[in-house]
Amino acid sequence: MTEAGTQRLDKWLWCARFFKSRGLANKMLGAGRLRLSGKVVTKAHQLVREGDVLTFPQGPHIRVVKVLFLAERRGPAPEAQMLYEDLAPIGTSGPTEEAPPKPSTAARREPGTGRPTKRERRQTDQFRSGGQ
Repeated sequence: MTEAGTQRLDKWLWCARFFKSRGLANKMLGAGRLRLSGKVVTKAHQLVREGDVLTFPQGPHIRVVKVLFLAERRGPAPEAQMLYEDLAPIGTSGPTEEAPPKPSTAARREPGTGRPTKRERRQTDQFRSGGQ
């Protein structure tokens, strides 16, 4: 049924531990969110070969991996990492400096002080309305 030296794409993604289940890999492939050597893939039964380049989103990152070996089984993570070469490692695709956190405009309370009292709520309301 399959050619020698090929493997189903959904199974390879699962064995390489990019997805927790083949079903999740199928959903991503069905949505057309993966490119196999530059071409959009919409079928899970697409065959992958050694040397193919896969581009797909994983969380907030875009993964670009080159298939080095086909999987015989779904093994431990160190074994799965031997199946591919990461061409765009996570963390190098975006800006190198992180943006400073934005200051919160919400009122802050010390941890453990509980809910505000009625008096404190009135003072907060008066402060927000501009002291009128």
